[in-house]
Order: sequence, then structure tokens, then C-alpha cells
Amino acid sequence: MNHLLVKIGVVGLAIISVLLAGCHPGLANRLLSSETTPYEQRLVHNPDGIGKFYLGREIAQVMGHQGAAWLERPSRRVEEQPDQVVKALNLQPTDVVADIGAGSGYFSFRLISYLPQGKVFAVDVQPEMIEILNFLKQENRAENVEPILGSETDPHLPANRVDLALMVDAYHEFAYPQEMMQQIVAALRPGGRVVLVEYRGENPFVPIKALHKMTQRQVRKEMGAAGLIWQETQNFLPQQHLMIFQKPA
Repeated sequence: MNHLLVKIGVVGLAIISVLLAGCHPGLANRLLSSETTPYEQRLVHNPDGIGKFYLGREIAQVMGHQGAAWLERPSRRVEEQPDQVVKALNLQPTDVVADIGAGSGYFSFRLISYLPQGKVFAVDVQPEMIEILNFLKQENRAENVEPILGSETDPHLPANRVDLALMVDAYHEFAYPQEMMQQIVAALRPGGRVVLVEYRGENPFVPIKALHKMTQRQVRKEMGAAGLIWQETQNFLPQQHLMIFQKPA
């Protein structure tokens, strides 16, 4: 059987999986998954996800650049308290911060007032978002913000340069979380920090789609797999966890 599957190849395997999906979904999912990848593909999955699972969690669909205006909505100041989030980071004036999944730069341009001798790498995978970031960089005269076009597997950050990597409502959409975290950890200085802000998956009353929320338990599992050490979780936000991890010194 294994010899036959090797000869059929990936395309043939996918076709067989589709044929089996109706009456044997479990078998189809096993066939779609590879022993050489940390990910599992499932034909039957949440419509808000991509059918790809990492450590038991389905990865959410990415919000496109068409939603940039939603990122800048006035109500966000009350719902997510961004100024309080930035204060909670305890930044030093010379810190180098990577805003991963920066989008329109909602946090990037808030960070710079705390980093007069520092720098912000504003990373996004969508060229349209990079265009917005470059435009707003000029509008805000924010010379210490550097937009970077990343890929799904690599944020394209310089090695051992970053003091803090911030991900706000972004990590749950990473198509390749293992690879991305490996690269982010490589970009951190020894003792550098990773901060994730995610809507609380434990709370069913938080009015966000399930796949766009994460439990603290799941985040700690995935960051631990990346070699990061949990430091603390702050719950001062109305609907989100602020979770802090550290790279070993």
C-alpha cells in the first residue's frame, strides 16, 4: 500500500482523499497529512479556516488589505486600548521592535514615540499593506519605521537585532507558524521578548469568530514549541490576552 502511494504522488493522493472524504473523512485527513510536516490538512473544517492545523489548532484565513480601514476604526481605541498595550511593553528608548502583521501600521506608528533612538520594523506579507505603510511613514515623518515585505515563512528580519517582536491579532493567521516563529526567534537578541495580543479563546462571549481567538493554553503550547519561555499574561484588556515570552539569554 505504501509503495503504491509513493508511485501515485501528491496529486494522485489528493484525488484519492477527495474520493474518500464523503464516507471516510478520517482516512482522507490522514492521507492528506504528511509525516514530514508539523501540519495536518483536513477536508472537513471550519469555513473561516484554511483547513490546515498546527498542534491541534486550525489556522484562520487572513484578513485582506481591503480591511485596512477596519484596522483604523475609531472604536478600536476603546475595544483594544492600544495606548495601554504599548505602555505595557515597557520599551527602552533604544529598543528595536518588530511589528509582525503590521497591517496599516496601527501599532507601528504608536510605538515610535517610545523609541526616539530605536526603530520599528513594520512587517506584512501583503504588498498593498506595505504601500499603505510607506504612505503613512511619509505622512507621519516616521523615519525610524521601516516597512518590510515578509513572506508566509519568513518575516525577513535581520538576525540578532530585535529586542521585542509584537504580534497583535495576527499570529492566528500565520499559514506557517512553525517556520515564522523559527525566523522570529532567530531575529531576536538573546533575552529578547515576544508579545502576542489575541482575543480570548476561552471566552465564548467575546464577539469574534472562533478561529480568530486563541486560548492562553494554546499560545503557550505553540510558543514553547518555538523555544520561548512564558513570562506572564496580562489581562487588563477588555477582551484580549497580552502574553509575554522570552528567548533564553
